[in-house]
Amino acid sequence: MTHDSAPTAQGTPTPQETGRRRALLILGLVAAVAIGFLLGFLARIPLEDSPPATPAAGSVDVGFAQDMTVHHSQAIEMATVALTVSGDQRVRNLAYDILTTQQNQVGQMQGWLSLWGQPLLPTGDYMTWMTEESGHDHGSTSHSDGGGAGRMPGMATSEDLANLRRATGPELDVLFLQLMLRHHEGGLPMMEYGAQYAGQPAVRTLAQTMVDTQTSESELMTSMLAERGAQPLPMN
Repeated sequence: MTHDSAPTAQGTPTPQETGRRRALLILGLVAAVAIGFLLGFLARIPLEDSPPATPAAGSVDVGFAQDMTVHHSQAIEMATVALTVSGDQRVRNLAYDILTTQQNQVGQMQGWLSLWGQPLLPTGDYMTWMTEESGHDHGSTSHSDGGGAGRMPGMATSEDLANLRRATGPELDVLFLQLMLRHHEGGLPMMEYGAQYAGQPAVRTLAQTMVDTQTSESELMTSMLAERGAQPLPMN
């Protein structure tokens, strides 16, 4: 009769447990993508007799969906690390909420882009769509910083991500909270702009949902950092 290996230390998962967690997490992500993609299709069912015109390349709707997919993807990556490695239940709970929520939202945005016949990822500079007729010009940002992380506000660098993967214990928890808080704060202008200027009602609704959810999560992370005697990172 065989038994699973006992944890190496109290509260620290064994490699076998970590492997099982990752396998279950991958299965959950696949399901979340499928559900989000379906919601993206359903969200286009018109509520009026004349549905909105299909968004064109360069529109707020397309740019928001493409750039937020990139932004969300990094948050999902960081949340996956925290969920599978952290020994703090509150940190794991937060990471799980971020991962599942943003994975579902990526599915919705990818579904819209497919229906609109647009590339699933941006092909030019980031945030050039934030120049609507209102006169609000947020400029553009380069795709590359040498590490593939991009130049959107709040994005972690390749070095940041490597440090997060190497960290353990309280160091991991603090670094995750700092990086994710900065990530949320950096993405907020894009979400607010999408909520106000997107042409598709479904896109505006999703963007506002992101604003509400991530504002609440930012407040929680700020509090959790204070409890640990740590400070938020400055915006990059």
